[in-house]
Amino acid sequence: MSINSRTKGAQAEREVAQLLRNQGHIEARRGQQYSGLKGDADVVGVKGIHIEVKRQERVIDEKWLNQAEHDARLGDVPVVMYRRSHEKWKILIRQDIADLIWQTLTDKQKDDIRNRLKLYP
Repeated sequence: MSINSRTKGAQAEREVAQLLRNQGHIEARRGQQYSGLKGDADVVGVKGIHIEVKRQERVIDEKWLNQAEHDARLGDVPVVMYRRSHEKWKILIRQDIADLIWQTLTDKQKDDIRNRLKLYP
């Protein structure tokens, strides 16, 4: 049975919203789709972050990031959450934004991240 792309996209958006709720972002939910307004994201409810969701086998990172940047409200961080079949979710973000985020962390927060990363093989 083949899932059409709209159904697959909606399912992916619900999956990401649930993942974010599980991480403490209790207001995460699918965005209002197809309204055409600037700032509309696939998943909303994480303040200051514009989230586009992609569930595709072929990664088109530049196109996806451009879409997120174009659609994001001024001041929101544009990110793309994506995954292929049987893989974990990944996040695409521009390097300069990642650098800004890292620089805002305290030394303790950075150490906590490093320690958590030690849990990965």
